Amino acid sequence: MKWLRLSMHSIKDETSVQIFNLKILTKKRFIQQTQILFFFFLSLSLLGQHRNEITAALNDSTKQIQISQKFTYVNNSEEGLSTLYFNDWNHAYANRNTALAERFAEEFKRSLHLSKDFERGNTTVMSVVGSDYTGLEWERVGNRDIIKVKLKNVLKPGESAQLFFTYTIKLPSKKFTLYGFDTNGEYYLKDWYLTPAVYDLGWKLYDNMGLDDMYTDVADTSIEFTYPEKLFLASNFDESSKNTFLGAQYIVFRGTNRKGCEIILSRLKRFTKHVTRYLTVTTDIDVNKYDEISQGVSINKIARYLEKNLGRYPHNNLLVSEIDYSKTPLYGINQLPSFIRPYEEQFQFELKFLKTAINSFLAETMYLDPRGERWVNDAIANYLMIKYVEENYPEQKLAGKLSKIWGFKSFHLAQMDFNEQYALLSMFPARRNIDQALTTPNDSLIKFNEKIANSYKAGLGMSYLSDYIGERKVDSSIHGFYRTHSLDSKVNAQDFREELERFADKDIDWFFDEYVATRKKIDFKIKKVKKTDDSITFTIKNKRRTNVPISLFGLQKDSVISKYWFSDIDTSRTFTIPRNGEDRLVLNYDQKIPEFNQRDNWKTLNGFFSSNKKLKFQFFKDTEDPYFNQIFYVPVANFNVYDGITPGIRIYNKTFLERPFQYDIVPTYSFLEKTVVGKASIRYRKYHGKSGLFVSNYSFSGSTSHFQTNSRFSTLTPAISFGWRPEDLISNRRQRLLFRYRSVFRNIDESLVDQIDTEPDYSVFNVRFTDVDNDILNFASWFLDAQHSTDFTKLAFEVEYRKLYQDNRQFNFRFYAGKFLINDTDSDFFSFALDRPTDYLFDLAYLGRSEDSGIYSQQIIIAEGGFKSQLENPFVNDWITTANASTSIWRWIEAYGDIGFTRNKGENPRFVYGSGIRLNLVTDFFELYFPVYSNRGWEIADQNYGERIRFIVTISPRTLTGLFTRKWF
Repeated sequence: MKWLRLSMHSIKDETSVQIFNLKILTKKRFIQQTQILFFFFLSLSLLGQHRNEITAALNDSTKQIQISQKFTYVNNSEEGLSTLYFNDWNHAYANRNTALAERFAEEFKRSLHLSKDFERGNTTVMSVVGSDYTGLEWERVGNRDIIKVKLKNVLKPGESAQLFFTYTIKLPSKKFTLYGFDTNGEYYLKDWYLTPAVYDLGWKLYDNMGLDDMYTDVADTSIEFTYPEKLFLASNFDESSKNTFLGAQYIVFRGTNRKGCEIILSRLKRFTKHVTRYLTVTTDIDVNKYDEISQGVSINKIARYLEKNLGRYPHNNLLVSEIDYSKTPLYGINQLPSFIRPYEEQFQFELKFLKTAINSFLAETMYLDPRGERWVNDAIANYLMIKYVEENYPEQKLAGKLSKIWGFKSFHLAQMDFNEQYALLSMFPARRNIDQALTTPNDSLIKFNEKIANSYKAGLGMSYLSDYIGERKVDSSIHGFYRTHSLDSKVNAQDFREELERFADKDIDWFFDEYVATRKKIDFKIKKVKKTDDSITFTIKNKRRTNVPISLFGLQKDSVISKYWFSDIDTSRTFTIPRNGEDRLVLNYDQKIPEFNQRDNWKTLNGFFSSNKKLKFQFFKDTEDPYFNQIFYVPVANFNVYDGITPGIRIYNKTFLERPFQYDIVPTYSFLEKTVVGKASIRYRKYHGKSGLFVSNYSFSGSTSHFQTNSRFSTLTPAISFGWRPEDLISNRRQRLLFRYRSVFRNIDESLVDQIDTEPDYSVFNVRFTDVDNDILNFASWFLDAQHSTDFTKLAFEVEYRKLYQDNRQFNFRFYAGKFLINDTDSDFFSFALDRPTDYLFDLAYLGRSEDSGIYSQQIIIAEGGFKSQLENPFVNDWITTANASTSIWRWIEAYGDIGFTRNKGENPRFVYGSGIRLNLVTDFFELYFPVYSNRGWEIADQNYGERIRFIVTISPRTLTGLFTRKWF
């Protein structure tokens, strides 16, 4: 700046004003020159930016968009490129064999597989032309959502190439992923046009799996969009040149340094624009009974919070939509119907808006690999959610208003703070041994982890780290990371680690190497406490050898009076702290650490007997309270013909989180028999590794009920089982090996003694290996079963296969074979059965197991022979082979057929068969069978045909809820 410093000593007074003006003029010129240089260098930098120019017209009647696209691809890599790849995610809906369709099948969703042609989307590419207006070679990569374009010349580093695409996209129905069109004539467009795949030492080619994680290069994009006249539009891009002509609306979108353009077209004007001093928000997020003015105040509050904790939003508009919220809602109690929603309207709106806004904010600015490194954005987003509640709603309970209701406020769930849900839900899969490392790619996560657990664990980890190194350091690192890498297309998780390490004054390698990169459990325990007048010496045992720090709190009458952090505990270490009046030591008292087991986290300093936890009897299941031995009770009712409805009470210790040792006692009262019946069990479950042999179960169970009037059976069963699963946790394949010894005791009514031709008491040793691949499109299972008793030894084999074809027809096939190796029995009680096994092991849920007439005798459970027709001489005491098959006629109406060969001792083999109609309403849960023709002739012509109809019905609540929960795990 020396050239601006004028020596006033050599200037006369009369010229001082002129010189002052000269200084002003010179300074202005300097600023102008600086601005010119700035924009010059900015323009140079933009030469390395892809440019995207699109003209698109939506046809409301055909649900198609005609697109002309000019794309300027800039090679920002250090290698020459002869081919380019583009994401075409709209094509994921084209058929039933795409990656999206396969993902749906793994989650037991048949919507795409059973869809009609007009509901499915696709992309039809007419031409791909180069800058010289000659055609380029292109192809779709297999059946994937990727288009490959071959360039005529190698594109060198720093060079650019222009490509002209002409194509039509047929939009899918919104029922699949919420993207596309709905029956009301509204549209949600996301990932709808061609975008460049990312090249980073190789092409990153990701298929659309409904995970909202397209990985694409950023580009400067302009879109000339034409759409129907009566629709209202909202977008994340900047809008201009909006006008109407010839019954259509025309608008121009622009986005600088953006990934993709989202467009929402609705019949009603739902979206409101809120302009704050921090950012401009377009949103349709709403909460009943929370007025618009209050919503505006809350939005301004959240906008200020986001700028303070992240930084300035670089774009002109942030789109925060209900559709985006519905993709990642606040899971938990607020999923209840609105009329029993437990939260105040302001809290509910702010949390709903905050979660959606943070996710949109980060998705629009932090360009990490969303499939492989999503955990970084999850960690930041959920940490800010946790922090927002701590700062603004520190007294908020997880159960909200319900925590004050009589009868519910005694639950531990009602006493939990709102932020404790992060530890609860992230621990849910860990207790079931299905947790996965935060670095696991999205497409390898089971649905519960992808939607809930991993993102919660990531945010909780940041809160854990904040507690360990200090909140200001973590906040500064997040702010610095955002400031440095916002809109950086080359950002990665290593950059985030380096930013955190830069601010930390402690070693935090454990956070990335143990907490983030592995699925190791955290579990500590206090041992060997010794106290003196001025000190406390104790040992902390690291039960899982996961090298992470652990917090210790000193409590006096439930008030925290001291807090310490201890680290580098390999197996166990002994520590000494000063004594300041503590009467109890508690590890992880504030539950900032997602610890596997908190039931052994505390030690009292008031003597041995005071260490015993108190019993807590509680109605219904609850969350785990580590400071009590919880015993739950709940009324139950069962039913069978002989006992009638049997009300009773279930006493158990199972919380929402699974625990290794469980007991379950269910005494019920039989009004028909005027006696107590029921069942009881104890079980210890040991989880091992992630794959291979992953679980062992050790159990002892007993039951008692009636199998005929005034005739009781009781069973006692010790058992051991082992479970295997593949490395890919998304796979529904499981294998199980079971060893059990079942003892049966029967008290038989005197009037029935002559009808029972076996000893009343017997025992059977049973070994069974089962292999099941529970795929909704291609179900396959088989088992090998061996049984040995005093009077017999038998083997059985079964294989079952179901296939759902692309024309929506279903084919079912089952084969069963059984053989007695030894059979010294004099009755058919232990024999194989064609249609209705005697169930001497009492495994099957018969409503009337001894009935041979009436409606209850028509219940069928597909086992052994699996026949639906009730044939004469249905029992087999030597060997049996049967095959059962069915295929679709129309929707859930199927034709079935049963065939088989059986042989009894001393007789020739017999051929048996049956056929009819099956109403497959809910497979294995509710089915009806109408026999037509069998060995008995034309059954349909029988005057008592109603007695020939068979049914399958499941009334077990646990079994029925499995239909809805299986997609999550």
